[in-house]
Amino acid sequence: MSGMKVYACKRIEKTDVLPSVDSALFCPEDFSQCSDNIVVFPGFCDVHVHFREPGFSYKEKIATGSAAAARGGYTAVCTMPNLNPVPDSVDNLRRQLEIIERDAVIEVLPYGAITVGERGEQLADLEGMAKDVVAFSDDGRGVQDAAMMREAMTRAKALGKLIVAHCEDNSLLHGGYIHDGDYAKAHGHRGICSQSEWGPIKRDIELCRETGCGYHVCHISTKESVELIRQAKAEGVDITCETAPHYLVMDDSDLKEDGRFKMNPPLRDKADREALLQGIKDGTIDMISTDHAPHSAEEKARGLEKSAFGIVGIETAFPVLYTKLVKTGFITMDRLMELLVFNARERFNIPLKKNDYTIWDLDKEFTVDPAVFRSMGRATPFEGWKLNGVCLMTVKDGVKVYSI
Repeated sequence: MSGMKVYACKRIEKTDVLPSVDSALFCPEDFSQCSDNIVVFPGFCDVHVHFREPGFSYKEKIATGSAAAARGGYTAVCTMPNLNPVPDSVDNLRRQLEIIERDAVIEVLPYGAITVGERGEQLADLEGMAKDVVAFSDDGRGVQDAAMMREAMTRAKALGKLIVAHCEDNSLLHGGYIHDGDYAKAHGHRGICSQSEWGPIKRDIELCRETGCGYHVCHISTKESVELIRQAKAEGVDITCETAPHYLVMDDSDLKEDGRFKMNPPLRDKADREALLQGIKDGTIDMISTDHAPHSAEEKARGLEKSAFGIVGIETAFPVLYTKLVKTGFITMDRLMELLVFNARERFNIPLKKNDYTIWDLDKEFTVDPAVFRSMGRATPFEGWKLNGVCLMTVKDGVKVYSI
């Protein structure tokens, strides 16, 4: 390795947070087998992960999830509240905060639930939790009642917090578990229609207009969702959204009879993927989050119908996106950094620090092997893919939290 390039662009230079590499943390000889294309990036930020603790530590722990994030180049993540106990009160939230304080190797920011137990029947203690949560979400379940969502938005607006929505209309699911498309019809599977996602988005956009609440849509997957959000932005609605890497590089024609291809929302069809890609290109989609959702091997070994929803992705996100979108010329590296670093931090008020950075060998090729993941989860649709980009080191608050 002859040297490192520190990633710079006008956006990062304006904030005066150009990564400041501490040479005392490593010896150049440690990277002697690397290429000359070594780049230092600001720490990535993922606003949608599941670290499963408290309550489901057999799937993932704060310690293992944050270690996996560090291996993926992330120095900040936001953890979803579908836990046990659900963080719907100050006391329940405190249990999660204590584990984070003890075990996290990067910045881990919890969500508070919108409703008690995420059951959609009664609003959670939004006021009590506000100072300790990054935003409010019932991720994993959609808020079915419009009046409940309106009241949540009104209270979140007063607290200066975002409502972050898992948009899913339960009345339209009918037991489906993959996209209601060609693959489902050809293989006799029950499908999930696109309207189950875009219908609640349409409803919530109207509620945003009423309340003025800041609103963020999780893991969009359909072409209708992209268009609704594009129109709402043009009209001045305070709305942002995310999608995940797998929705950008795969569609339902890539499905196999294997639980590692089952996630919620499901992989949609080619037209949906193309709409998402256009949304990435034109700025409709603000950020890429992984929806890192680990399960036990047994829970993911039951095929498409009976496996648990969810895949892991925080250790493969950058290589997938760099290889498939940047190296191909579809988007620039600057745009990828907006999607992985800047937009999420700005929208969720997560400051970027000079001594949070990650170092990558962009030319090094590897084959995705779940056996080497730091995450306890192993179910990834990218298993066996050849990708470019290997994380050499991640530094958080000036402390090395991952090294190859």
